[in-house]
Amino acid sequence: MAGSLIERTLGVLEALSEDAEGLPLLVIADRLGIPKSAAHRICSELIRLGHVRQNPRTQHYQLTTRLVALGFRYLASTGASDVIQPILDRLAETSGELVRLSVIEGNRLTWIAKAQGARSGLRYDPDMGKEAPLFCTASGHAWLAGLDDVAALALVQTQGLETDHPLGPQAPRNEDELLDHLRHTRTRGYAWVSDSMGPGTAAMSALIRHPVDGHPIGVLSIAGPSVRLDAERVPALASPLLTAAEELAQSSTASRLFS
Repeated sequence: MAGSLIERTLGVLEALSEDAEGLPLLVIADRLGIPKSAAHRICSELIRLGHVRQNPRTQHYQLTTRLVALGFRYLASTGASDVIQPILDRLAETSGELVRLSVIEGNRLTWIAKAQGARSGLRYDPDMGKEAPLFCTASGHAWLAGLDDVAALALVQTQGLETDHPLGPQAPRNEDELLDHLRHTRTRGYAWVSDSMGPGTAAMSALIRHPVDGHPIGVLSIAGPSVRLDAERVPALASPLLTAAEELAQSSTASRLFS
């Protein structure tokens, strides 16, 4: 990453957001492709501003909670919690699985809210705030299926067919396999993947469209172990999933999160 100073600074923050234990200076510099001296100057300035701290034992750089607090304040200011969370909670209770909401911003689909319905046994509970890989996730397929094939492939090409997460054996490995998934998604009216984003996991998702002009604004998903979200159970959850997605669509005008 050559880029401007602001690009490099945001790159440092993104790199640190992926590791709670923090990163040594050399790793930060290598990931961003910048000189060690430049990485040191950025980290020092972020420490001064209170966004980063340096672990006195390991000397690793770590994020403080300041960015987290900013995120929570922003979500609170949008009214998202009051409008969205009750809908997610109801679907989580109905499904007994993890329910997540992702929002569409530009070419990105980011998970920003969740409700956990699993009370015992196997639980699927990944990190929030991550960008969803479009080619191998149910959330990605739900969005892509709302586009024509040309637009869908163009969107995937901007992100690539790679992820830092271990793929499952059923993940699409090329564009033809992806398009086959999207055809099935359009036929069903919702996306479903099993052993794709990761071995032993499954998810189903529905696209959320703006209630006025119909453009895609987000995706609602149910995720859990593939032994529970199987071919027999998934169709039974389709109706509550689609109903909740429509509720979110109708409620979206009450929250500036979707503006």
